[in-house]
Amino acid sequence: MHAPFDRPEPRRVPPGAYPMWDRALALLNRDLAATLPEQEPLRLLALPPYEADEPENVYVALANGEWHGNHLYPDSLDDPASALAVVADAAQETVIERLWQAWPVCAEHGLGMHPRDADGQLSWWCAGERLRRGPAHFRTAVGALDTLVRPRRPNRKRRRAS
Repeated sequence: MHAPFDRPEPRRVPPGAYPMWDRALALLNRDLAATLPEQEPLRLLALPPYEADEPENVYVALANGEWHGNHLYPDSLDDPASALAVVADAAQETVIERLWQAWPVCAEHGLGMHPRDADGQLSWWCAGERLRRGPAHFRTAVGALDTLVRPRRPNRKRRRAS
């Protein structure tokens, strides 16, 4: 608990404190590593509650401790699908707002994707060709973007600039 005008210090949430969110964050970190390999993994940070009987406020933050958006909803800890959806939304908001770039981006259309349910599995959804009256589509499950990234082929001939 802290006074209304005191700025509390966030603390790094130790692994295992919120196992459901830890598992969800591990999936998001796989997607982050596949799409933004220069970024360090996201982490959970907590701020103490304003009232003694309330839970602490937990956020998804960049490795440097910056975050953006709402805290994770404690009710989401009861269900793996809810936990993944809440953590995916928070991770995406933090990355977008703190790095000032869309994330993740659909390799096919160059558009930012959003997490949506696809037959009971949270997946990255792309608006696709909707601007040209084409179909939207699901790229892959959250946590599986690394399966879409093509490995660099060192023996492949490169085009020379003219």
